Amino acid sequence: MQHHPGSWYLPWGVPLQKMVAVPIHPGGPLQQLHHPALMQSAMLAGLPAPLTPLRTFITQPAMRQPSQRKICGSEKEKGKLSGTEKRKADDGEPNKDLKKAKLETKALKAKRPGFTDDRYNETSYYIENGLRKVYPYYFTFTTFTKGRWVGERILDVFAREFRAHPAEEYERCIRAGTLTVNYEKVPTDYKLKHNDLLANVVHRHEVPVTCHPITIVHMDEDVVVVNKPASIPVHPCGRYRHNTVVFILAKEYNLKNLRTIHRLDRLTSGLLLFGRSPKKARQMEHQIRNRLVQKEYVCRVEGEFPSEIVECREPIEVVSYKIGVCKVSPKGKDCVTTFQKLGYNGKTSIVLCKPRTGRMHQIRVHLQYLGYPVVNDPLYNHVVFGPAKGRNGDLGGKTDEELVRDLINIHNAENWLGMDGDSDLSMFKPMKTDIDETVVGDLDPKVRVLGDDDAESVSREPSPCEDTCDTSSEPMPMMPSIETCRNNSAKVTVATQTGHEAPDLAFNPDKMTVDKHCYECKVRYRDPKPQDLVMYLHAWKYKGPDWEYETELPDWARNDWTEEDIV
Repeated sequence: MQHHPGSWYLPWGVPLQKMVAVPIHPGGPLQQLHHPALMQSAMLAGLPAPLTPLRTFITQPAMRQPSQRKICGSEKEKGKLSGTEKRKADDGEPNKDLKKAKLETKALKAKRPGFTDDRYNETSYYIENGLRKVYPYYFTFTTFTKGRWVGERILDVFAREFRAHPAEEYERCIRAGTLTVNYEKVPTDYKLKHNDLLANVVHRHEVPVTCHPITIVHMDEDVVVVNKPASIPVHPCGRYRHNTVVFILAKEYNLKNLRTIHRLDRLTSGLLLFGRSPKKARQMEHQIRNRLVQKEYVCRVEGEFPSEIVECREPIEVVSYKIGVCKVSPKGKDCVTTFQKLGYNGKTSIVLCKPRTGRMHQIRVHLQYLGYPVVNDPLYNHVVFGPAKGRNGDLGGKTDEELVRDLINIHNAENWLGMDGDSDLSMFKPMKTDIDETVVGDLDPKVRVLGDDDAESVSREPSPCEDTCDTSSEPMPMMPSIETCRNNSAKVTVATQTGHEAPDLAFNPDKMTVDKHCYECKVRYRDPKPQDLVMYLHAWKYKGPDWEYETELPDWARNDWTEEDIV
């Protein structure tokens, strides 16, 4: 496009997206106009045809004539309103009220407590069977009334939107005053209003995670870099709260108010970076977003990976944000991953992965497409994607809707571990194979486990993660105790870094609370096995413009490692 040699005049008050730049010749007639409104009218009236918009900053060459915005002509023109203006005139008051309500909601949200010492001290940990467990505790889920709920009965909303319990249980909570509006007891037929703060007190049971310690890779006044064990989510999500990296670092390392720079999936281990100041967090996040950071992952995949370097450039599309699943699709976003085989043990290969972009599940989806899925990837190494498991994009002829439906059905039937922390799907009820034969009390088959369905609405926490339950009756092999984990680590741990109180090394019945209305208090679950707590994908190295961090490789990354080495 050729640019006009004249200067460019951009009139004030005209939206940039609906404006074209007009060249003004020195000494031309427009130079004699002084009033801004006259200048706009004269410019727009004298535009040459055809117009050539500036593509560098204009998204739509459409524009609105000043005469349409300013009614200053005849009586007929004064009474003539555009459709948009009529709509604004008709809906002015409701829109004004809605805007006011949103501002008030934002202000109320800012007043709600964040991660304070009171929150950290809600409960504590104990180690059992090689797992980090959390003593049950009372927790208040809160959410502000959504626009679509306004005018509806509170009982109807909870029965429809939050399927963790049957309507009868919510009715009991409302009558008992544990489910409140603006922290006040209301009747079951109360109709919700804008800015109503709904609060529901629950007896919360968290899912166990590995006892392996979070080790410090690097720490200074600006950043904290840790090696995250598999099975521990980065931040509170779904049924995980205290059993998260953020809470463990705060409670046991006294590292509080950390800013998340990036994330790892719950089952992925490896490097995790936190900023200790907003400025540093923004700086490093900017570097990652602008692809100034080189990332290297290692994984173990099925079969013998090709010896040559493989570059996958297939675009990836999010099939469903609700359950957190992606696929290769021409409609997806551009992404590039480079793969290189590091070793082969006769059955599986160790592969070095270098993602140049940062799409959701990028490495896992590209490996699935290439036909070499991560060995124990519970999501992308599954026949739910068809007989070919998604190789070369072959989903067995399923539509996106059918794929999502089948994923949800399998997850509910098998208590599947495939959904990540950024998923909006959680388990609402335990399966028969997950429950110990010893039951503490009689159970109503209609009563279901407290789930975090639509947890983004229920609390201030991010979206939910999945449960992890064993589907076998075999006893779980013992894992090393937390003390053994510490002794085997050359990195800084809780004991050497802060001296804070460690988790109980055995269950303490004095710290156990029981609620007669809590379903999970009446059920004993089997512990997950070690292989349920790990996926063979590890964030190994991150290198920025002036920094570089690296972790030790996990045991499964050895060339001679086999499945028999699992302990």
